[in-house]
Amino acid sequence: MTTDRDTQVEVKPVAGHIGAEITGVDLAGDLDDAVVAGIRAAVLRWKVVFFRGQRLDHSSHVAFARRFGEPVRLGRRGSASPPDFPEVETTADRLELGGRYGMDHDEWLRRRRHSLLRGWHCDHGARVDPPAATILRAEDVPPYGGDTTWSNLAAAYAGLSGPVRDFVDGLRAEHRLGVGYQPRPGDDAYVRHLLDRQIATDHPLVRVHPETGERVLFVNGYYVEQILGLSRMESAPLLEMLLGQATRPEYTVRFRWEPGSVAFWDNRATIHLAPSDTTHLDHPRVMHRVMLAGEVPVGVDGKPSAPIVGSEPQRW
Repeated sequence: MTTDRDTQVEVKPVAGHIGAEITGVDLAGDLDDAVVAGIRAAVLRWKVVFFRGQRLDHSSHVAFARRFGEPVRLGRRGSASPPDFPEVETTADRLELGGRYGMDHDEWLRRRRHSLLRGWHCDHGARVDPPAATILRAEDVPPYGGDTTWSNLAAAYAGLSGPVRDFVDGLRAEHRLGVGYQPRPGDDAYVRHLLDRQIATDHPLVRVHPETGERVLFVNGYYVEQILGLSRMESAPLLEMLLGQATRPEYTVRFRWEPGSVAFWDNRATIHLAPSDTTHLDHPRVMHRVMLAGEVPVGVDGKPSAPIVGSEPQRW
């Protein structure tokens, strides 16, 4: 694919199953349809693509996102988010999480990620219609540390043995915000927050990708705790095995951020792990994300996800 100025746009894969770096494109510019189509194809093929040295501001970030879908407007955002751009959510670790719910950032991570797999998630996976994609840009990052890791859930599904694929194709799981969180002794402001804003959905354990037709192992460590129709004794080891499969190193890619870096991923076919190695560094990590509205997932049997509590399709 080429730009209007005939500058070659290159897609360079960076890992065996997931991830590609795209060069030769200015995301803040007026992209022609061929370049947009090429980026879309790369996202669908490689699940996450990376751009470096970009000069996006909030306005051009939203404009770029609109070339690929409808940006989500969140009803609630952190205080660091820009008030004039409701599509942009700013995640500033040291600004937002220090002291939030009465905890410093270290305690927050310990209680939310008390096992190796708990941090892996797709964005807003407890909703009935998780975002289709996320576009995240780095404004300020530490000089080292702070990498993000993604995993390809279509490759993870394909890597299962045939009998296991046949078994999980017909299963469903409850995705719920806050599962696995370890409460503080006594009153816990975050528990009260979760009880006031419960979000849960009955999702297929294997979803069919609406654009590629791939079967995707729809599991993560952050929202999923129970496979429906199975006892807890049956569900727990099966989920542990599937999460282990979903996060095998060969299905992952790790990205080192710099100011001006942009990652664009298919939230329907990936899970990702935010960093937890920067809390001791005296440097902020300020990121801005725009999410694209997604579809209600559909299982192999054609049955869609069903809301349990707290979300409706296209109502944020």
